[in-house]
Amino acid sequence: MSKKRDRVPKTYTRLTHPLVRDARDAPFRRATWEEALIRVAAGLQEARGAFGMFSCARATNEMNYVAQKFARVVMGTNNVDSCNRTCHAPSVAGLSAAFGSGGGTSSYEEVEHTDLIVMWGSNARFAHPIFFQHVLRGIRNGARMYAVDPRRTKTAEWAESWLGLNVGTDIPMAHAIGREIIHAGLANDSFIERATSGFEEYAALVEPWTLSLAEKVTGVPAAAIRELAHAYARAERAQLCWTLGITEHHNGTDNVRALINLSLLTGHVGRYGSGLQPLRGQNNVQGGGDMGAIPNRLPGFQDILDPDTRLKFETAWDTVIQPRHGLNLTEMFEAMEEGSLKAVYCIGENPAQSEADSEQAMRRLRALDFLVVQDIFLTKTAELADVVLPATAAWAETDGTTTNSERRVQRVRKAVRPPGEAREDIDILCDLAGRLGHDWKYADARAVWDELRSVSPDHYGMTYERLESLQGIQWPCPSQDRVEPTYLHGRLWESAPERRGTPAPFGLVAHDPPVDLTDESFPIRLTTGRRLDSYNTGVQSGGFASPLRRGEYVELCPEDAERYGVVVGEEVRISSRRGVVVAPVWVDPGLRPGLAFMTMHFPDEVDTNQLTIEANCPIAGTAEFKASAIRIDKLASEVG
Repeated sequence: MSKKRDRVPKTYTRLTHPLVRDARDAPFRRATWEEALIRVAAGLQEARGAFGMFSCARATNEMNYVAQKFARVVMGTNNVDSCNRTCHAPSVAGLSAAFGSGGGTSSYEEVEHTDLIVMWGSNARFAHPIFFQHVLRGIRNGARMYAVDPRRTKTAEWAESWLGLNVGTDIPMAHAIGREIIHAGLANDSFIERATSGFEEYAALVEPWTLSLAEKVTGVPAAAIRELAHAYARAERAQLCWTLGITEHHNGTDNVRALINLSLLTGHVGRYGSGLQPLRGQNNVQGGGDMGAIPNRLPGFQDILDPDTRLKFETAWDTVIQPRHGLNLTEMFEAMEEGSLKAVYCIGENPAQSEADSEQAMRRLRALDFLVVQDIFLTKTAELADVVLPATAAWAETDGTTTNSERRVQRVRKAVRPPGEAREDIDILCDLAGRLGHDWKYADARAVWDELRSVSPDHYGMTYERLESLQGIQWPCPSQDRVEPTYLHGRLWESAPERRGTPAPFGLVAHDPPVDLTDESFPIRLTTGRRLDSYNTGVQSGGFASPLRRGEYVELCPEDAERYGVVVGEEVRISSRRGVVVAPVWVDPGLRPGLAFMTMHFPDEVDTNQLTIEANCPIAGTAEFKASAIRIDKLASEVG
């Protein structure tokens, strides 16, 4: 057996003062704020017309609002995005296409008072433990739960039934469920007729997906698919929840549309207790998009292509907004490769380690003419920067608001002073805006929020006072005199056609298998995800002891471990068509033969994203983290 390495997780040191380089290949040195900001302003001035901004899904709504405003007003570009692109951009795109709004349609409370919960591609017990407490309350209140997932996860252990489908076969599964509902006479005909469009085309699309064909493609027994179809259609109230197991595919938006179709087919949307829940993995992924830190929408999720919308913001901001979509994060990396994007301002993100095909991502970042990183730790991305600015986005160091998965805006408050010379993110951006010709003066986070409220109808009624007294408010909240229902799209149930508005269209999406095919050279399907004890690329959760913490490893089923002749703790070589890593083995009976599992939590130790493929959803730009082809090889035994 190979000798086991000393695997000590890296500890990241908090940034306390600005860092600059005197040359691209020179080491960092400490700088004053004045020197650092002069350098950043000069670098950004040079970058006009070839600039992109990465905003932060863990920072406040107020910071994200100012960041996207900086990109659009100061730099004159819509090239602004956040890690929403890495995870839930397909959810936003799919929900917007169906309903005109990119938020989950229900509240957490409704999961406690529903009759059926479908957890599809989501290990919420580990990845969303707070939300899962609501799921457990629902189960205790009598709800049945079904888990649809390639792995028998800790979430699936709580389910009445686990449907272990093959990776990348979610659309065939959804289509087979839809066909069975139609053929069993369980479709909600009255809802379909008055609230949807495209049903006949949808029925024709799913007709070939018989239960027997779906069993062959998905690997799930036909009887189990039929049981779920009948349970979902017959339930009085049902919640359909999903996360990255649905979205992180090259056809993630199509996957989301396939699930939305099931809600339209049964009427499980627009009523209390029935809805669609895309579960967000960070505290403000929803808010970042809501604030306009995405390339195709202005704050309040307003269409940037609409002339009246642009005029409103141009008047408020005294600027001209480009009448076109900017580049999303994926497209910005492609533009780096082409040389048309030369400078990036990265706030609180670590794309050098979070992007698929991480070696390629790092090469592209190194090739930039100018990279500035604003963060609380010296991440791998920050190590590549020309200037590093220490910020205060850490918990309890800043005032503002965040928006969670159920669209609930909540206050966060400053309780401690930031370390050293670290400054508020908003102050840094406003200082730079002033150096580049824009005099922005916000007295505090409340002033930023009030400006946002003045241009976003969905947020107008959310004063800080109301947010505090009501302990959070879900959008939309257009009035200061009332609070809207906890669920969206109740209009679909209105009897008068003029009140229902535009019908919700069925999504006509086809099965498209994973891009990275398995074969004799790469026979194992690798899927990736999260663990309970760690967080994203490990910057904030690394370097501490935990009874759950084992570092990174490759999980195999018992049969595959025996076939390869490896035992728990033995290190193996894991290869894909893009890279090679070495990691110890862990045996998980929840996996099926031919399937392996890893995370991106320990990239300094095992860079899993060297293995993943960059193939991405053409609509949303999200990469196919969930379906890479790999090979497992034993390491040569060491003698002596």
